[in-house]
Amino acid sequence: MGWVLPPPPQPSAAVEGTADRFPVRRIFCVGRNYAEHAREFGNDPDRELPFFFLKPADALVDSGSTLPYPPATRDLHYEAELVVALKDGGANLSEQDAERLIFGHAAGNDLTRRDLQAEAKAARRPWDMAKGFDASAVMGPIRPGPLADGVIRCLVNGAVRQQAKLSDMIWPVPGILMHLSRLVTLAPGDLIFTGTPAGVGALSRGDTCTVEIDGLAPATVTLA
Repeated sequence: MGWVLPPPPQPSAAVEGTADRFPVRRIFCVGRNYAEHAREFGNDPDRELPFFFLKPADALVDSGSTLPYPPATRDLHYEAELVVALKDGGANLSEQDAERLIFGHAAGNDLTRRDLQAEAKAARRPWDMAKGFDASAVMGPIRPGPLADGVIRCLVNGAVRQQAKLSDMIWPVPGILMHLSRLVTLAPGDLIFTGTPAGVGALSRGDTCTVEIDGLAPATVTLA
């Protein structure tokens, strides 16, 4: 059997301290997983189970990249997030089972075309073009192993715009994986962006945005 087209490159993420790459299968994202962020968009964080949306695997870009300002938007936003990388998979998992799937963690930035998202919400349409555009998933190197509670922050040109504790998440990582595994069968190579704290805001051309999480390498991107 041959290919009618050359197979596309395998999307991958850096692994801290090694030249190895982590092959990426899918990118799942959690919406409204910090109470204050939910409230800043007029939602009640106490009434919702976690909900999910997807980014294409090839939307992933390494920390340190310089990107063009994306097309079709005048309101590009940063969203600092903890990213979880899976080494194993399964369906209908318990929280204890889910924890054993984790390969490591990374800092990430869920870039969002907020004006397109607002239009989609108003029309009750999907968010795909607001969230899943080219180079919309910025990610630092994955650090293998467990991660203790720490601070997540986002800096734009050195000024802190977001800051919270990871323990402020409404649904901690095991709970996220448990619920997601009831919707899809998780697999090795899956990434989960676990939600952003309050304080999201716009980026302009020339800005440098850095996501920092205690214990992890940063995720930095500059807009050309």
